[in-house]
Amino acid sequence: MKRYFFMLILLAGFQSYAQKPQNTYSVQGWWGPASPPYSPVVANDKSITFRLKAPKASKVNLIFGEWAVKPAAMTKDMAGNWEIKLPAQQPGVYSYQFWVDGITILDPKNPVVKSGTELYGSIIEVPGDEPRFDEVQQVPHGLLQYIKYQSSSLQKLRGMTVFLPAEYQQNQQQKFPVLYLRHGGGDNETSWTQVAGKADIILENLIAEKKAKPMIIVMTNGLIDGGWAGGSSKDGVEQLEKELLADVIPYIEKNFRVMADRKSRAIAGLSMGGGQAYIIGLKNLDKFSYIGEFSAGLLSDAAFDINERVPSVFSNPKKINQNIKLLWIACGKDDPRYQGHLALDYTLKEKGIIHEFHDSQGGHEWRFWREQLHGFVQRIF
Repeated sequence: MKRYFFMLILLAGFQSYAQKPQNTYSVQGWWGPASPPYSPVVANDKSITFRLKAPKASKVNLIFGEWAVKPAAMTKDMAGNWEIKLPAQQPGVYSYQFWVDGITILDPKNPVVKSGTELYGSIIEVPGDEPRFDEVQQVPHGLLQYIKYQSSSLQKLRGMTVFLPAEYQQNQQQKFPVLYLRHGGGDNETSWTQVAGKADIILENLIAEKKAKPMIIVMTNGLIDGGWAGGSSKDGVEQLEKELLADVIPYIEKNFRVMADRKSRAIAGLSMGGGQAYIIGLKNLDKFSYIGEFSAGLLSDAAFDINERVPSVFSNPKKINQNIKLLWIACGKDDPRYQGHLALDYTLKEKGIIHEFHDSQGGHEWRFWREQLHGFVQRIF
């Protein structure tokens, strides 16, 4: 009897195995030609076409740029595609969004975005006739490292991005100067080397042209509580200063081949980070020889008093001029902070502080900051 039941079980299993499973899965069509780009599309004449699939939307505008923006109405076809074509644009980086029935959205067909503390907009790059200074070129490329460290002043784990030039790997005996580069209020420690800043690419191209010295760039987080205001307050900047001097610089000088002296250190930044660089640099004339400030709102404020942050710093202009090889301030002419920078330039001249003031067309935007970094790194070390 047991043998009979065993045979039945075996037979049932054999019959089940003998029935071939039906398989309807197919990869046919996977390897066809790629679809043409949908949005955005930069033509040879540098005009740009933007599209958005939104068949149920009643009104869609393109919000192109970041300052003094005038929304541009898009037109809809029978299939629900909204489209607009902008005339030729100057080579550079641009941010944009779509306004859809009162809601602002990013371009769902464009994975390149400006991000930091939030997602700010989609990004489009218009190439030049020749490779731009901020475009990847056929030059030796360096390395980017992301490092975690403990901040003693903020009592928490923090992150920094470190760029090592190609020469760092090529010559194991060589030591390098360091640029401590700070970001703006809506950004983070990756912004200068991700989509927005291109600091590594800018420097690589300049080194290849022998217009800048090989250097290490260290980019830390300039926020203390997730908001830009904390990174500009007196207490906030002091905490960030302590973190830089007690944690970041010692870490870099212990773990990388760097020249650990004042003449081999520079500090610079944009917007919020520009104010931090200016204040920290002037407070530590024994630590830095180069200071770069791009579009800092804090320094543009009519009520800002440097003596509150760095007491009596301008009482001895000779000391500053002897220790700081380059004090670079800059602001775009279309930036609301521009008048404040004209006043800052005037004050520095009045105090006898040797400096350089740089401006050009542009607002509070990455295109301007890339240009300023490009100029600044050619002048240091």
